[in-house]
Amino acid sequence: MTTDASDKWKQWHEHRTARVSEPYGPLALTGTYWLEDHPEGRIPAIPGRWVAEEDAVVLTAGRDDGLTVDDKPFTGEIRLGADQGPVAEARVSAGERRLVVLVREGVWGVRDYDPGAPARRAFQGIDATPHDPRWSVEGHFTPYGEGRTVRVENADGRHRGLGLGGVLAFTLDGQDLTLQVSVEGDGSLWAVFADATSGNGSYRFRFLRPPAPDAEGRTTVDFNRALLPPCAFADHFICPLPPPGNTLGPAIEAGERVLR
Repeated sequence: MTTDASDKWKQWHEHRTARVSEPYGPLALTGTYWLEDHPEGRIPAIPGRWVAEEDAVVLTAGRDDGLTVDDKPFTGEIRLGADQGPVAEARVSAGERRLVVLVREGVWGVRDYDPGAPARRAFQGIDATPHDPRWSVEGHFTPYGEGRTVRVENADGRHRGLGLGGVLAFTLDGQDLTLQVSVEGDGSLWAVFADATSGNGSYRFRFLRPPAPDAEGRTTVDFNRALLPPCAFADHFICPLPPPGNTLGPAIEAGERVLR
């Protein structure tokens, strides 16, 4: 069983490395621009004029801007909602770059993904600790009576709401521990956590994505699959920092640690 788990972990790690280094993976993000910071609609290094309205972004472009929308050369004016799909399918392009429209708590922005980004060219892999069965334990999820939202600092220094759905309890090396977790649309869990290695051998915080709990609330807490957050790959992501109670005392010497 241990060998099988180790082999599966190696496959997971190889797949993860391939995904983050894709042309429009997190390493390709070169900028996140909030339109409230650019009231005239002009964003440095991004063609066109981008103006936020309540429910959309209005893009105005001329022929010299060289933009395409839905894979067709674009001039004129168009209203754009937030892009929901993969970056490669973003509606607006400038050559090979993808210009992704996003909205966070009513604030509109544009992200610039460039396959030629220096970070993507320099990427040499992710340092991750080899699989060790001691870091995979049974956990129990207890949902809150109703969802909660806490304000937490994000990687860009701003505070935003983080939705939390319950508490994940588990025992690791004889210590009873808990994490506040979010519940994803498919029922799986998501935790933002720090530990004694954070900033000292590992990135300053990491993500954990346990599978959906069963009817009794049981799930697996596998720190072998602790993930670097997107902001470890590019400074322009706005990852939430750990909420209160999610800084663990033990040193979690498992999972993804830092970029090479």
